[in-house]
Amino acid sequence: MDPLTLFALANGAVSAVKAGCKLYKDIKGAAGEVKDVLKDLDQQFQKLHPPEKPATVAQRNAYIEEKNRVIELNKKANSGQHTNVYQEIGEHLGTYYDNFYKCMAVFAEEERRAKTQVYSGDDSLGKRALNRVLMRKQLQQMEVELRELMVYQSPPELGALYTEVEAMMKEMGAEQQVLIARQMRLDEQRRKKRERIMDRYFVEGVAAVGSIVVMGAFIAGMAYVVEDRIEKYPHLGTGWIPKTEAQRRGEAEPKVWIGR
Repeated sequence: MDPLTLFALANGAVSAVKAGCKLYKDIKGAAGEVKDVLKDLDQQFQKLHPPEKPATVAQRNAYIEEKNRVIELNKKANSGQHTNVYQEIGEHLGTYYDNFYKCMAVFAEEERRAKTQVYSGDDSLGKRALNRVLMRKQLQQMEVELRELMVYQSPPELGALYTEVEAMMKEMGAEQQVLIARQMRLDEQRRKKRERIMDRYFVEGVAAVGSIVVMGAFIAGMAYVVEDRIEKYPHLGTGWIPKTEAQRRGEAEPKVWIGR
């Protein structure tokens, strides 16, 4: 598991929770009698822009957009869409804690390995340790921000949701840490086994190629010796094995042909 990927997923989940909380508060705030809210907006606009100080086109457009936003939020509130937002916030909160505890498990396993194994990666040990510290602090800061937002700055039901999800994920996170550490150790064992197999294949391959090269050189040398012998001593024959003295005498004797 890559800590950077887990960190990015956790960060994205926090952003989604913040956006969901804002939308939830806006929808809840627009629930009820929309006429009163629109009337209040009208009064504020008229107070800021009396006849002697008319509003600009941009200011009037912003005012109209805000009224339309309130009307739309009221429709969502009356149709129960805030319930869907509530559920989405819970899902994003669970995603944050899931990746938070995964990150912590990976950090803990990397720190354990650093005490017992020689590191051979591209980044220095100091840089990797610094990155772990920075990401851990940022993840913890995200947790603080979420608690402040949902418990103290949001409707009570969001605070209750945060408390429930946090308690559940703490228990699950402790279990995940054990499982992730075990999985990382198994992956490390498999990686080392693959490396040993590849090293063995490499050695065997080099030995096979070396044998072929040596055999080829031996055969080429033998062929050169035979050709040189044929050229210098033709009476010994053209075969790989030179003729013996008895063979040469036999060939030199006259042949007697017996007819039928």
